[in-house]
Amino acid sequence: MSVVGAIMVPHPPIILPEVGRGEEKKIAASDSAYRKAAALAAELKPETIIVCSPHAVMYSDYFHISPGENARGDMGQFRAPQLRFLVRYDSAFTAELSELAEKEGFPAGTLGERSAALDHGTMIPLYYIDQLYTGFRLVRIGLSGLPLTDHYRLGQLIGQTAEKLGRRVLFVGSGDLSHKLLADGPYGFAPEGPAYDERIMDVMGRAAFDELFDFDESFCDRAAECGHRSFCMMAGALDGKRLETEKLSHEGTFGVGYGICTYRVTGDDPERRLLEKWRERRRQALDAQRQREDPWVKLARAEVEAWVREGRRIEPPGDLPAEMLSEQAGVFVSLHKEGQLRGCIGTIQATRRCVAEEIIENAISASTKDPRFSPVREDELDALEISVDVLARPEKIRSKDELDVKRYGVIVTKGWKRGLLLPNLDGVDSVDEQVSIALRKAGLSEREKDYELERFEVVRHV
Repeated sequence: MSVVGAIMVPHPPIILPEVGRGEEKKIAASDSAYRKAAALAAELKPETIIVCSPHAVMYSDYFHISPGENARGDMGQFRAPQLRFLVRYDSAFTAELSELAEKEGFPAGTLGERSAALDHGTMIPLYYIDQLYTGFRLVRIGLSGLPLTDHYRLGQLIGQTAEKLGRRVLFVGSGDLSHKLLADGPYGFAPEGPAYDERIMDVMGRAAFDELFDFDESFCDRAAECGHRSFCMMAGALDGKRLETEKLSHEGTFGVGYGICTYRVTGDDPERRLLEKWRERRRQALDAQRQREDPWVKLARAEVEAWVREGRRIEPPGDLPAEMLSEQAGVFVSLHKEGQLRGCIGTIQATRRCVAEEIIENAISASTKDPRFSPVREDELDALEISVDVLARPEKIRSKDELDVKRYGVIVTKGWKRGLLLPNLDGVDSVDEQVSIALRKAGLSEREKDYELERFEVVRHV
């Protein structure tokens, strides 16, 4: 046996009559669809249910799998303490999955438990399932800040564990859609909100899971979704499976998107090894992009590869454009992998004899010394997208009115504290946001008053 099905469900506390106290009637379509999804769960009779919840323990670089034999929780924080839940964990499944992850060098396991109590992203799906079926044990998994493809990969490991143990497994992808659907909703409105909901319901309704990786991170952030990573992990658990898919409902009555889809596994389908297919398309696109890289980026890439593979600092080739060998400037080297930042280090002003040497030094730093990331591994090199920003000399300005988020980068300084943000970055759409981020990078409060501002222009090479 292996994964026999999955359900994509939201987790709004208000959908429960004990919490909604009549308000739940405004999302009756979601309630009806939830009951159909729970009926599928009961029909499939899983021995193990995996719940992936954005409200379980979460780390930026690690997937937490809840340990132990059982767990409790209640809806007391939503004024319904009488709703109590007790689950039995499938500790054997958790142990096997953790061991498999360790063998694969994959960052997932039971370390770092901060709260053993069940979260509402887990309890709300259980509320519906428990009414129809209780013959299962649970595995509860949190999300991470790692790439979407890593969430899919953990889903694949879940599928492998199910096959090894011979378990009938149902996967519950718990997550709301956008929280930015209505101006008078609790989180306000953003145009990306309804755009996200329409797009994600189309993708999930077609089970076109490879398209999940094409959602830009900044677009998802502006839409304020909370389920995308859950859906990616669920998709990974269904990798290589032939599916019977049903899109049951989508509502946004309260300004938050609630989408429900079900997936019944009907057999194997090698054509649905979707991560493999997506990575191959990505590789072909990156190969084509490499052919278009200019000398600035080619030099940065050559140094990243030389340093990661051999620990070697290269010499600037003699056939570089003259300005790279004769001019000095500050330079930032940025690395991205599968749509996420993988490293970015730079210098505000020149520290080397020429731009070429500045690129070489910062390429080494971006790939191995950015404190936010582990050093780039050799097996990641082919997946890297690289850009190089050459900075003009900064000029002091008197106020934010002299900034343009698309044209100018900004430097904030107070005493020895200094923070810089490049211009024209995805997800940074206003001067206020740009300055706020620069202040945080400087270790200053966003309410800080007495600081100096500088602006600068860049030439971006990709």
